[in-house]
Amino acid sequence: MTAFLTDEDVSPRVAEIARGMESDVVSVRELGRLGWSDEDQLRAAAADARVFVTYNRDDFIWLTRRFFHEREPHAGVLIVPGSLPRREPRRLARALTHWARSHPTPIPYLCTFLEE
Repeated sequence: MTAFLTDEDVSPRVAEIARGMESDVVSVRELGRLGWSDEDQLRAAAADARVFVTYNRDDFIWLTRRFFHEREPHAGVLIVPGSLPRREPRRLARALTHWARSHPTPIPYLCTFLEE
């Protein structure tokens, strides 16, 4: 099943709740990676074969394109839309669990919006 790494703009509660739903989700906070650059977060996610989950649409669309053109490893990015508000971590955890079940392996260079 697809594994995820959540950005620092995603509540660490999302990872905790998702793990309770049998999803493989960790947060950059749990890993002690707060303050890392976006590039380094994406590299670390790729090295761990984890899809990166973020609200930071603009930067990660751009980075996905750059990584593709430079042939740098990339395990995918899921952009969280505003319809999944930060104050409702359970909804986001459910959406990630659903995504993982319907996409059993990461899709390299995929950069798309997560749907509820």
